[in-house]
Amino acid sequence: MASQPARVRDLPAGYREWPAPAGLRHAIACLWAQVTPDGARDRDALVLPDACSDLIWEPGRGAYVAGPDTGPVRTVMKAGTVVVGVRFRPSAGGPALGVPLSELRDQRVDLSDLHRRDASRLPGTLDPDTAATRALELAAALVTDGDPDPAATQAAVLLADPRARAEDVAAEIGLSMRQLRRRCHAVVGYGPKTLQRVLRFRRFVARIDAGPPNGQAGVHPGHDLAALAALAGYADQAHLTRECRALAGLTPAALARQRRPAAG
Repeated sequence: MASQPARVRDLPAGYREWPAPAGLRHAIACLWAQVTPDGARDRDALVLPDACSDLIWEPGRGAYVAGPDTGPVRTVMKAGTVVVGVRFRPSAGGPALGVPLSELRDQRVDLSDLHRRDASRLPGTLDPDTAATRALELAAALVTDGDPDPAATQAAVLLADPRARAEDVAAEIGLSMRQLRRRCHAVVGYGPKTLQRVLRFRRFVARIDAGPPNGQAGVHPGHDLAALAALAGYADQAHLTRECRALAGLTPAALARQRRPAAG
């Protein structure tokens, strides 16, 4: 089942992702590690909503679950630490963890509060490589016991289109709006309209991270924010600014500078 670098601890400083084993990709978006080397200073980081939930291991703390966020979460990356995680897709977190994901929304909950026996295999005293292996093994077992909700999976695909209407999505997958909302709250953590907002915001973030087109110099928005807003599916630049402030706590320009400082 191995799907991680040979030695997680040897990864370069910063945040890295790698794919889950093929048989788990329907439920697990990726595995990841955040490396803050010895000698570095503690670093503030901003975690942005992504419609996902994560099983995370941190040295000294052990395993915990990050529920789906509806706003920015500031965290501190401590020097000399490697944090590893497994990210569940939007429709997979609730079934895998065995709780309505709305109960974990905007929270960080110790795994021992949800699965005490499983948490005992991921103590904070492990080395990062062992923790990464065990976290993946646990996530695989959880996914086997609780498959992603097929209706919510289809809804997430359809709601990725910013032009989609939640009412039309519900009808297309054979549910009432009330049923779709209830299913989304259970397995995604919030309703379909919030899911659509977060997915649209992630499209904008992805365009920032990709950098300027055609090798142009500068950092987003060094070019046209209005064009970026339209490409991501916003009604206009003002709409993008309002949503970026709500979901990231920053203006689009400030978020771009933070995520791509070297290009500034």
